[in-house]
Amino acid sequence: MNERPGPVTVDLLIRNAWIVTMDAQRRIYRDGALAIVGDRIHAVGPSAEIEAMVSAREVIDGSRFVLTPGFVNCHVHVTGEPLTRGAVPDDTDWEANVMGWLIPTYQAQTPKEERLSARFAALEMLRTGTTCFIEAGTILDLAAVHDGLAETGIRGRIGQWAQDRAFAPGEDQAALTRQAIDTLQREVERYSCAGDPLLAAWPALVGHATATDDLWRAASELALAHNAGVTAHMSPDPQDPEFYLATTGRRPIAHLAEIGVLGDHVSLTHAIFLDRAEVDLLAATGTHVTHCPMTAMKGAYGASHSGLFPEMAAAGVPIQFGTDGNNNGNAADLMRAMYVTAGLFKDSRRDSSLFSAYDVLECATLNGAAGAQMGHLIGSLEPGKKADFVAHDRDRPEWTPLLNVVNQLVWSADGRGVHSVWVDGRRVVDSYRCTTIDEDAIYAEVEAAAPILLARAGKTVPCRWPVL
Repeated sequence: MNERPGPVTVDLLIRNAWIVTMDAQRRIYRDGALAIVGDRIHAVGPSAEIEAMVSAREVIDGSRFVLTPGFVNCHVHVTGEPLTRGAVPDDTDWEANVMGWLIPTYQAQTPKEERLSARFAALEMLRTGTTCFIEAGTILDLAAVHDGLAETGIRGRIGQWAQDRAFAPGEDQAALTRQAIDTLQREVERYSCAGDPLLAAWPALVGHATATDDLWRAASELALAHNAGVTAHMSPDPQDPEFYLATTGRRPIAHLAEIGVLGDHVSLTHAIFLDRAEVDLLAATGTHVTHCPMTAMKGAYGASHSGLFPEMAAAGVPIQFGTDGNNNGNAADLMRAMYVTAGLFKDSRRDSSLFSAYDVLECATLNGAAGAQMGHLIGSLEPGKKADFVAHDRDRPEWTPLLNVVNQLVWSADGRGVHSVWVDGRRVVDSYRCTTIDEDAIYAEVEAAAPILLARAGKTVPCRWPVL
């Protein structure tokens, strides 16, 4: 007779937890177990079933926790703004915010400050349940940023911010384009996606009207050749469609489609001022849209007034979330972006069926993973996928009573209830503290660096009320 195989030895077993798997059936276990071997999920299912299958080196009683996949933040500025959070007044318009405040402070950074900024951004993301991110673009020193992030254990896709359009008279357009393409190629090859490393480089375009067609084509070709993606800002303000209409005769999405650069390897951030034809082009090409709802609200971009996000969702455009910069959304807690999106369009359209809690959780996990070109690795808790997951603490008011776990997650909870986080099978947050970063030391470093950076940029932080 054939003997039944014995238990499989696993590194970690978490049992008796609520588990929101985000698998194809969207199964939720009220008394579930998750088994990990190395950096991969070995098994997930009912506790009794999984416990009978495995012998674990470490066992955690998960009765206190709700386990979810790690969240994927598809647009975040990890350099510059983490060191100047809250400096920009909340009554500045888009032009004053970006040109008057953000660009000067970005340009005033040093590589050492970019490294510190990136590590601090990683700390905030990990502490609030984000295990993977797409960087909007490093300004100065990608090597410093990469090395600083590598110490934190976070998963991410980074890139040197590129633009090439000659706006000033006398600039050499061909030289600018060559330089920008060379930069993208160098960094994509230097930090390759081959082998699915935690950190790798993408073509990161500033976007808007700053990239020529040649740079767009080169970025797209590089991404496709290296199993990477392209990230770029587009149409947060009417200035972008106005520019494209004036210079190409087409709106931005129509023009990008015409030159053949759209596709499921591209993520366009904001995408507020679109028309219906542009929505159809995004859907037809599988191009991803990164919605940054907190930025739209603070910056008065007009997402709820002019944005066609319900139409995009209905057309099948893959929508994912970003938190943007710490002077726009002002926080890197993706759970806040989930909450805002779940309510924003319900209210503006007076239609409670739009962006249900289930929809927005898919945007923050499965859609984000696909947008990061990592849907085969992350985004759900399934055997064979990477062990990137979050333990939300049920011993808190917002989780009590626990009746509908998806509703609780989106409408009641936020990142402050994240107890523990694993990335690639490694516990990077334990009992509300990061295990890879000295939190006290980095808080002190950021506190000291912020006024120096702002002074170098020639900025004084205004306050309407007297600070004594």
